[in-house]
Amino acid sequence: MPVRLWVFLGSIAAAALAFSIPACAEPGDGPLKLADSQLEPVKWAAVDGWAADDHLAAFAAFQASCHTLRNAKRPDDERPIYSALREVCLRATAARPASKEAARRFFEDNFRPVQITRLGEAQGFLTGYYEPIVEGSRFPNPEFHVPLYRRPHDLVAAGYTPGTGAFPNKGALIGRRNENSEIVPYHDRGAIETGALDGQKLEICWLRDPFEALAIQIQGSARVILEDGTPLRLNYDSHNGYPYTSVGRVLIERNLVPREEMSMQRIRDWMAANPDEAPNVRATNRSFVFFRVTGLSNEGEPVGAQGVPLIPGRSIAVDKIHVYGTPFFIDGSLPIESAKPTTPFRRLMIAQDTGSAIVGPARADLYWGAGDDAARIAGRIRHSGRFVMLLPRELDMIEAGKHMPLPVAKPNIPEAEVKKEEGKAKQQAGKSEDGTRVKKLRRQVGPVRWRPRS
Repeated sequence: MPVRLWVFLGSIAAAALAFSIPACAEPGDGPLKLADSQLEPVKWAAVDGWAADDHLAAFAAFQASCHTLRNAKRPDDERPIYSALREVCLRATAARPASKEAARRFFEDNFRPVQITRLGEAQGFLTGYYEPIVEGSRFPNPEFHVPLYRRPHDLVAAGYTPGTGAFPNKGALIGRRNENSEIVPYHDRGAIETGALDGQKLEICWLRDPFEALAIQIQGSARVILEDGTPLRLNYDSHNGYPYTSVGRVLIERNLVPREEMSMQRIRDWMAANPDEAPNVRATNRSFVFFRVTGLSNEGEPVGAQGVPLIPGRSIAVDKIHVYGTPFFIDGSLPIESAKPTTPFRRLMIAQDTGSAIVGPARADLYWGAGDDAARIAGRIRHSGRFVMLLPRELDMIEAGKHMPLPVAKPNIPEAEVKKEEGKAKQQAGKSEDGTRVKKLRRQVGPVRWRPRS
């Protein structure tokens, strides 16, 4: 089913054009072909808070992404944005900005700001994530009895060959093979929590609290402090193929927690107070995450999906329709200093991670760091915000506009039938039932505006 992508050329051209693209654009189709998206170029002066940001900090985060982009020996991403970002990264190698102002000039010289939203929406949506730090044990015991698992041997993905790269996160059929070698659904959360994986020796470690295990799966990484003080670093490896369902939304829909009180801490409190009902609520999120051990250190930040360590306050997780390394300027009022969304947040962030729950062109998870303070902030954020994507200047938006398909011929529309009925009514003045029929027809049809046929 095609969707319409409205591109307003703004300061770059004088007119706006509308065109249709496939909902699943193939790599290489064109720089502006982001499914289900609205793009509106803006001027730097119109980006609120742009000049006041610390662009030197943003440049450091961008350089980290550039290191991966530059060193890719055989890039398999054919999207024009990817190629253009690599060109910017080559220039960033030689650029050594010594001040915030110099870093800002680098971004302004190499990128164009483009506001992006989901088709038909005015703003994007923001959440937050962090790295939990919890206590755990190498062995199960009455205190530590909730396991974290590594990827099962029988978890497969269509088209994926073990050892050829990261296990697919999205876009592939994931499950297990039956006796006919067909891929069927894998065990869901309810089955796994009640022992579906017992006896396979998949347990990495054990935790105290089922909520801690759930939170680690939502965040995608953790530091587990073992009995002897060793910090075990875990990172996302794969999931069981089911779509993510928000447990918080379930609690709201069942009137168990008021919407205005919802946060990760509120979920923890509810589960602690309702241990018998909690497993059923957790089971509504059939998605289940598996981990890998990435180190035995307490230093540094977890590595995101791009393969670079995340930077608190500068790294974001985005939908995989975007290219890792793309800068986004995020503007919103968020509950950072308190539970009320009153803190202005206007900051240049770099796309360095993704997640199965991060879906849409203007959807971002803001990384806040590790520990309790980061958890409190991240757990409160579920707010709208403005997304300005920085597109490399190598992408010629005017040229792209020239090649947009023209609208198809104007089709017959119900409004014409209404006018026809009105004409008949005038010719037969005095016949009240005809006039009544016209009014009824107009009420049924309503105002009709012509759009290009999909």
